[in-house]
Amino acid sequence: MNKKKIINDPVYGFISIPTELVFDLIQHPYFQRLRYIKQLGMTHLVYPGALHTRFHHALGAMHLMDMAIETLRNKGHNINKEEEEALTIAILLHDIGHGPFSHALERSIIQGVAHEDISAMLMNKLNEQFEGKLTMAISIFNDTYPRRFLHQLVSSQLDMDRLDYLNRDSFFTGVSEGVISSDRIIKMLNVKDDHVVVEEKGIYSIEKFLIARRLMYWQVYLHKTVIAGEELLVRVFKRCRELTVQGHDLFATPALKHFIKNKISRDAFMNEDHHLEIFASLDDADIMSAVKVWAEYPDYVLSTLSKNLVQRNLYHVDITSQEPEKSFVDQLKQQAMKQYGVSEHDASYFVFTTSIRNNAYTAGDGNIGILMKDGRVHDITTASDNSNLEALAKTVKKYILCYSKDLLEDRSHR
Repeated sequence: MNKKKIINDPVYGFISIPTELVFDLIQHPYFQRLRYIKQLGMTHLVYPGALHTRFHHALGAMHLMDMAIETLRNKGHNINKEEEEALTIAILLHDIGHGPFSHALERSIIQGVAHEDISAMLMNKLNEQFEGKLTMAISIFNDTYPRRFLHQLVSSQLDMDRLDYLNRDSFFTGVSEGVISSDRIIKMLNVKDDHVVVEEKGIYSIEKFLIARRLMYWQVYLHKTVIAGEELLVRVFKRCRELTVQGHDLFATPALKHFIKNKISRDAFMNEDHHLEIFASLDDADIMSAVKVWAEYPDYVLSTLSKNLVQRNLYHVDITSQEPEKSFVDQLKQQAMKQYGVSEHDASYFVFTTSIRNNAYTAGDGNIGILMKDGRVHDITTASDNSNLEALAKTVKKYILCYSKDLLEDRSHR
């Protein structure tokens, strides 16, 4: 069988699959599952084009890794064939542990287990199946490989993951503020003292990258309507679990039922193989098929929330710099209790508060180093003459108040 395939990617054009092992990994059910997991969770409820998947993104990041390896070799850095394949595999599989709707349900399906943990677990399973051929890739992914700069290409503040998702998410949402010059950034990469650095002439491209990332967070990833959709999905899932504990037998696919009925601890998930295998069969379709059925369930809270999600009747969201006044939140809860005829506990599904944090750059966490002409390396925030970059390194916290829109309408009629 010919395994030297070419894939037509809407962002980069043709992408080549470099080796037979990479082809076999792409063909594996663990990786094919990524076709059915949206890259941006519920973002399509705001930007209708945001229907691209983790599968798209993983192939795109692999393509950029190929470019980065070529660039560094041309600058005299030795990356042998084995390391090249290992890097390709590490970036290809970096998101293989994502669950349905990507980040939206990450803390709901299994609490205390991040997608990076699950990616590492699935890579270990694949390594068993492929007779140890992924050992170096796993070492690079886990940052235990002696040449540390290789890990930085996979996971850092300037990695192939971020360079792909900013352009890809920008492309599919139509939000042009996210467009970055990934080609130029990659051409400016170098290695100094076992760290990936950017040559001084690439400094403005890095500034643009950091600003684009900040804008994409506020305009896309943390858009208030995206938050409304994701919070609604989380509360649908929370309610179905609550009802299951009370003895309700809710419709769900076998894989989803396993995670609704069993409250699986981090320890159990990490140490009992069958949980991982069941998780590896979950995707967006499991969730949405259940939500559509739950829309007709006799429980008022579950059916209302599920119908709202299917019909895009999302929460009203206020995002503020100050915590919302408790009296106003309590007033809305009282209104929900009266309007829907529900208890105070159930009213919290229709009125609640949460918070979000955003920072485009974390100083001290795998800094983006700029290689100056004199050979010294400076952090981007000190190398740049753009004072805004220091502001980007500050964490911005915002408070969120979500409540059903008909409570707002009812208030306006008074």
